[in-house]
Amino acid sequence: MCKSGSWLVATVLVLFPAIAVAADIDGTWALYAIDRGEIVDATRLEVAVHGNEVIGSGRDLILTGTQSGDVITGSAAREDGRLFGTFEIRLSGNDGRGVVRRGDVSTDIQLRKLPARAAPRSVLFEPNTYPRLFGTAQPALRINAGDTVRTATLDAGGRDAADASRAAGGNPQNGPIYVDGAIPGDTLAVTINRIRLDKTVARSGSAIVAAAVTAEYASGTKPDPRIDGEWKLDGTRAMLARPSERLSTFSVQLKPMIGGLGVAPARGEAFRAQQLGSYGGNLDYNGLTEGTTVYLPVARDGALLYVGDVHALQGDGEITGDALETSAEIELTIDVVPGYQSAAPRAENADYLMSSGIAGSLEGAVRQATTQLTQWLERDYGLTHSEAAIVLGTTIQYDLAAIGNPQFHVVAKVRKGSLAGLRRWAR
Repeated sequence: MCKSGSWLVATVLVLFPAIAVAADIDGTWALYAIDRGEIVDATRLEVAVHGNEVIGSGRDLILTGTQSGDVITGSAAREDGRLFGTFEIRLSGNDGRGVVRRGDVSTDIQLRKLPARAAPRSVLFEPNTYPRLFGTAQPALRINAGDTVRTATLDAGGRDAADASRAAGGNPQNGPIYVDGAIPGDTLAVTINRIRLDKTVARSGSAIVAAAVTAEYASGTKPDPRIDGEWKLDGTRAMLARPSERLSTFSVQLKPMIGGLGVAPARGEAFRAQQLGSYGGNLDYNGLTEGTTVYLPVARDGALLYVGDVHALQGDGEITGDALETSAEIELTIDVVPGYQSAAPRAENADYLMSSGIAGSLEGAVRQATTQLTQWLERDYGLTHSEAAIVLGTTIQYDLAAIGNPQFHVVAKVRKGSLAGLRRWAR
């Protein structure tokens, strides 16, 4: 963020007083600070018109301004009356461009009016392409905040419900989905309403990843040619398609989950669909089942949501590098939490609050997950650090979501029942 980013977010609200007759400016606007052509800061601004005066406030600023034609000039002051900065901007309908000056520092700015919230819809999404990067593809679908999307995923190898090849392997994704009204600094809330496996075959790895065992053991193992990792699904259970004699009666109970769920990363970056990070991505956490809401930090306009890589079942850690990889019909409700985000993905269901920690080491992942969950309780429940420590010191649980594939993913969680006596102030 540029030095001026922390104060730009409210300065331009002052541009509106004489515009009431020229444009409908009541509502929500996005303000962007621009540095050498790149967006370095963004925030949403709530604007209300009272006669010829427009009242704007944000980050402890009081705003006033005047208009001459389509050029708007004005100033912003602190609540105690101290001058904070001045601006000059030219409006064109629901967009604006200009500059903010504070002393000898000038910063380019842009404004865009955000759409009013529309009635929620149910949308069928039938992709034609399946990107294998988080962050580079053009939007394949545009929806409103609050819409529900129904779609069918491919498996990790790019095969559809008929087990026909539709895309190259490597976790092909459905998307990206552009969500109107989502801007950097917001959070995307994705509720998993439904996961229905749509074929009777799945495939998994048949060797434990080196990060989960000792180097001595890993160097001495040999693959068993009788095990090929192909499974048969019967709707509730899975068994090997061609088991060895010892595993001829082995079966497991299915628990469908979504392995890939992410938004476009910040700074124009892109990552392979096997990667994970603050943007989500290849999370491979077996807690992402029906009834779970996943919170992802928005880094680009529209969030640009990707989803794919459904697993019929996955043990903790995904220690074979692949779970029971398959395809499914899924349904997601996608909404926006305005003006707030965490540093990494979070999730919740009827029973738990869950915070992800993603890092190159197990220690780093634990630290991030614990920090995230502590901050969640401090913010949403108004707890001090010591109060949060008392709560988590007696109730916290950890899930090992993924082991070095390619990063470590740890989830810190707390039962909602443990928090039942506390008042939750915000989502």
